[in-house]
Amino acid sequence: MYESGENYLETILILKEKQGTVRSIDIARALNFSKPSVSRAVGILKEDGYIAVEAGGEIELTEKGREKAGRIYERHQLLTEFLQKVGGVNSEVAEEDACKMEHIISEETFQGIKRFMKQA
Repeated sequence: MYESGENYLETILILKEKQGTVRSIDIARALNFSKPSVSRAVGILKEDGYIAVEAGGEIELTEKGREKAGRIYERHQLLTEFLQKVGGVNSEVAEEDACKMEHIISEETFQGIKRFMKQA
């Protein structure tokens, strides 16, 4: 899965937790993307089995989607915390950098940071 797909899944998960329901327009607003771009991405995520779209337009993560989104979000949160606590990075920069890093670091590196943070 590409970084953009992971960002969509993470956004859906966060929106679902915050507001209970998620529609394409919510994703477009949260990511500042056009409705056609979001519609295309939603179609791909649905086709790949990560989401389901209900008759009323509500978007739900499938089990596969929840799993993937949860892993991405865990990386995001841990990397943000790591950058703030260990690196002394301000929260806004830490959030932005964590969002980039979460998609490119290896599982081995992530697990190493996770172990480090548990000990710190």
